Amino acid sequence: MATKHIAKSLIVEQLRGLIAGTQKHPSGGPSTLNGATYTGATLLQTMQSLADVLAAVEAAKAAWKDALTNADEALVKVKPVVQAYRNWLLATYGDAPATLEDYGMKPRKGRVPLTTDQQAQANARNAATRKARHTMGSKQRLKVTGATSSPPATRAPGPTEPSTEPPATVPKT
Repeated sequence: MATKHIAKSLIVEQLRGLIAGTQKHPSGGPSTLNGATYTGATLLQTMQSLADVLAAVEAAKAAWKDALTNADEALVKVKPVVQAYRNWLLATYGDAPATLEDYGMKPRKGRVPLTTDQQAQANARNAATRKARHTMGSKQRLKVTGATSSPPATRAPGPTEPSTEPPATVPKT
């Protein structure tokens, strides 16, 4: 059987009502609930312990959200400084990998040239993309000229002349 999800705030609200009602109308003796015997005090203590735990969860959640906000703000302030410092270290000690290793960094890798097969594949992909997108260079565009034609002559709107022919009739069959 699937359990129904109930919001923690609703549970706390229900517990407060149950606790208030139990304090206002105490039971005359012990009650047996789910096979266990509870007195009024132990029942109150049990419900209050759950309410306290849920309140602690909400407080921890709020503290966690505050900590995340503080971390984001610190990251926004410090990240550019750290990046600038890393760039300075790479510029200063770029040819000394042992010194960069002391800072926990590795030297920048040089560009690896493509093999002949990789370059041929890249050229084929580039050509296919240019063809699919109809991309042309500046000199290729100069060679493209369309046939220039004058726009079709249009009659100026004027009064319509009535037709002298009788309207067409459809023979009856």
